[in-house]
Amino acid sequence: MERRADNFVLVGVGGQGVVLAASLLARAFLEAGFDVKQSEVHGMAQRGGSVQSFVRRGETVRSPVVEPGSADVLVAFEELEALRYVEFVRKDGLIVVSRDQIPPLSVTAGKYVYPEDVLPKLRKRAQVIPVDAREISEDLGNVRMVNTVMMGALSALLELHEEVWYAALRSSVKYALDLNVKAFRAGRGSVLAG
Repeated sequence: MERRADNFVLVGVGGQGVVLAASLLARAFLEAGFDVKQSEVHGMAQRGGSVQSFVRRGETVRSPVVEPGSADVLVAFEELEALRYVEFVRKDGLIVVSRDQIPPLSVTAGKYVYPEDVLPKLRKRAQVIPVDAREISEDLGNVRMVNTVMMGALSALLELHEEVWYAALRSSVKYALDLNVKAFRAGRGSVLAG
């Protein structure tokens, strides 16, 4: 199921480590010898708002921006964020989505209802790989590992050698490296086993 992909959009809410995950992805591509560009939009990230990050790789990459409809892969750390940014992934692309649901303020305030059947809606656009990233993180004893679990899941779907990812982890992660490696392996294993 490995694939070659060049345009990535990573999305989630503030506090989920979207930017760190994008940095890890970019570092892995650099380790593999690609030209890489990365950018992010934080929005209201510190209040649990939407966060998105673009990562592009290739022989020569001139801009970090991924246009709607041109992402090969959308990595979403939360289901509603996947639905919010689904238009970025191309029609035959891939969506790797955490089964996590974090209701935004508009839902908790009663103004809107969290949408049902998110995965079937996403499947109308692209192939969907759901990941129980929060559950895996909780099993490891640290819910803050969702981002690393998701990168492990993504790694199982891309053509990069596993050792490239571990080199990227060692150079990107500043704390709890052993736990991050476990989280990465667990995320990777969850996709390979599925």
